[in-house]
Amino acid sequence: MNPTTMGQAQVDRPTARLSLAYVWVAYAAFGLAALAGMLQGMVRGGLIELPSWTNYYQILTAHGVLMALIFTTYFIIGFLLSGVAKTTGGSLHGTARGLGWIGWILMTIGTAMAVVTIVMNDASVLYTFYAPLKASPFFYIGSALLVVGSWFGGFAIFSSYRKWRRENRGKLSPLFVFMSVTTFILWLIATVPVAVEVLFQLIPWSLGWTPSINIMLSRTLFWFFGHPLVYFWLMPAYIAWYVCVPRVIGGHIFSDSLARLSFILLLLFSMPVGFHHQLMEPGISPGWKMIHVILTLIVVVPSLMTAFSMFATFETTGRKKGGVGLFGWFKKLPWSDVRFFAPFVGMLFFIPAGAGGIINASNQMNAVVHNTIFVTGHFHITIGAAVALTFFGVSYWLIPVLTGRTLTRTANRMGMVQTVFWSVGMFLMSFAMHYLGLQGTPRRTDYTTYMDHPTALGWMDYQRVMGFGGGLLFVAAVLLILILGYLTFYAPKGKTEYPIAEPETEQHTPRILERWPVWVGVLLFLIVMAYGIPIADQLTHNPPGSPPIRTW
Repeated sequence: MNPTTMGQAQVDRPTARLSLAYVWVAYAAFGLAALAGMLQGMVRGGLIELPSWTNYYQILTAHGVLMALIFTTYFIIGFLLSGVAKTTGGSLHGTARGLGWIGWILMTIGTAMAVVTIVMNDASVLYTFYAPLKASPFFYIGSALLVVGSWFGGFAIFSSYRKWRRENRGKLSPLFVFMSVTTFILWLIATVPVAVEVLFQLIPWSLGWTPSINIMLSRTLFWFFGHPLVYFWLMPAYIAWYVCVPRVIGGHIFSDSLARLSFILLLLFSMPVGFHHQLMEPGISPGWKMIHVILTLIVVVPSLMTAFSMFATFETTGRKKGGVGLFGWFKKLPWSDVRFFAPFVGMLFFIPAGAGGIINASNQMNAVVHNTIFVTGHFHITIGAAVALTFFGVSYWLIPVLTGRTLTRTANRMGMVQTVFWSVGMFLMSFAMHYLGLQGTPRRTDYTTYMDHPTALGWMDYQRVMGFGGGLLFVAAVLLILILGYLTFYAPKGKTEYPIAEPETEQHTPRILERWPVWVGVLLFLIVMAYGIPIADQLTHNPPGSPPIRTW
């Protein structure tokens, strides 16, 4: 499909303004995060030294918070609100828009509070904000507002979904809407524990109202949220893969029921798995860790279903366009269209990312790579490549849809260049991180030669490669923001299609896939089974708490 293809943009202006407000805050955070990430990589590679008025852990915190929490959350809400509007009639009704704006205001206030404390070097606790490291209470209050504000974005989607169901009784909801609802059910449930941690542990502790904190409980509550957070990032990327990319390439959804089932499985098995992030912590019994590892590995199934569905769509579409032979269909895909190319490269990155996830979730192999920079490399090709490249590909058509403009050929070509720069930079950086991790290089450390120890000196060349990759990523980030700015303000006016694919033929999708009480009930049962006894034990056998510590 030609990147300048026109179609009826079925998102009304009030909804477009709301979605665009979320998307551009996302990219403002992205730009700052990219700068912090570049500086961090250069410092870690020994290529530059930071000025005296800042420090490595300050920019590491800024990079993590702005990129992993703020960029992703804002973009996801903006994208999903626009898609729900498109597939339910072209607009969000007044209540949904009001909820969306309330969420944006709360999130923006919270973001500003958190960023100010980071800039003041009063919150250098990384995006995981592990106790006993203590940040300013305003950092935790800002984080709480960010989470609560995101709930209102979910409420806006639920409100639109409920209205559509009332007006279309007996009908199956649009696939985009179904997937958006599933994503926010996961998000709402997963964020409850971290909200409890922040409100009842971290804020009173940081204000001095309580002298100490239960470290094990706080980490358990964080990772109850921390792993579903990964799927909160991934599921919108999957939505783009399942629903939008097929339309971009001129194809159809391979299987509606397979797509819905994969999201139900992601909902069920991405949440009761947090202990696989705590396999090396002695305060959790091996039996409970094993249960979480088993549930973690089950998540591989919906990911494989997604891979099968996508490549079935690609092959079917390519053959309909004249592809013959074993791989003739591959040549028929629109490789010069950045709306397809960027998400496709993200899909390729997700293959090694998934393999790395299996390593991190396996008890024995996790012992080898735990707290090494291998984990950071895995994180970056999962989120920084698979998710981010998909979000970039979506942005190249979403922003023209929202602004009433078109993706020009020049912008498309520059987007291809940006995608290549980002992919090469991410490959170099993450390859170096994976290799160094297998050599025992620790994560979360400033540049050091460990008093010129021969082993540490052997890491230096790869750390420079890591820094060079970070530099390429920053160049790609700047180029992306320039292109998106052009698409927002200067591209020719016109109507751009919001790509929503449909199944080629009428398919039977089991109605039970949309019976939410059943699936939420199963999910709550799995959560209680996986977390009930361990958390009760952490509450009743409370170890000596820790006073706050500031190391910077």
